[in-house]
Amino acid sequence: MRNIAVILAGGTGSRMGSSVPKQFLELGGRTVIEYSIETFCSHPAIDEVAVVVHPDWRGRMEEIVASAQWSVASGKLKKIIDGGSERYMSSLNAIMAYIDEPDDTNLLLHDAARPFVSVEIIDRVVAALQCHEAVGVAVPSTDTVWEVHPDMGGELMVKSEKCEIPRFVARIPERKLMWRAQTPQAFRLPLIRDAYQRALQDPMFQATDDCGVVRKYMPGTKIAVVEGVERNMKVTTPQDIVALEQILINR
Repeated sequence: MRNIAVILAGGTGSRMGSSVPKQFLELGGRTVIEYSIETFCSHPAIDEVAVVVHPDWRGRMEEIVASAQWSVASGKLKKIIDGGSERYMSSLNAIMAYIDEPDDTNLLLHDAARPFVSVEIIDRVVAALQCHEAVGVAVPSTDTVWEVHPDMGGELMVKSEKCEIPRFVARIPERKLMWRAQTPQAFRLPLIRDAYQRALQDPMFQATDDCGVVRKYMPGTKIAVVEGVERNMKVTTPQDIVALEQILINR
């Protein structure tokens, strides 16, 4: 069984409000993306690493790979793949890049904006892949989670210039059942390939993560969940960089 880690770095930083994509921001004297690549490259169970990057930033990625000690030492980073305009397109491009691999190949898809993925998380994912075709990483929610719906102009809604509420609590799921998804999300290659082939036939297809694609389009597949860690957080806002810097200091 062959394990290939794919670092998804196709974003352009629009939500971050920065001219530099968040995966290329500096964190502790290095770029954000270097941390996760190094962790996967140095893990003994990972056979190969690939990076999916926006074409405009391919040159920067090639510079990082050429100069990084982890790249020279491991020799595992084999591919730099062009990303798509949507996140799911980056996943799809990665799947297509390995489409001719044997059926027992596993793809571990990881967000580049999560620099502190741990060796322990990768251990758990790889172990779970021995028994399951799909594996996700998540942490239990410590907050109560609300399902919120927009106001649809119901008869009971009272509106005025002083008080116009755009959304309301529709449901409050049991907190002990709620887990917050992280990455990597890992799959046997034929499963994630077939899931995307079905998804692309759906004119209403939308996806925010790869487990969601499998859950919807391969409904008979159980997605195993292994526990992540809080420090495997995702960079979304400038404040997240500050929080990650504090993690580095504490480490």
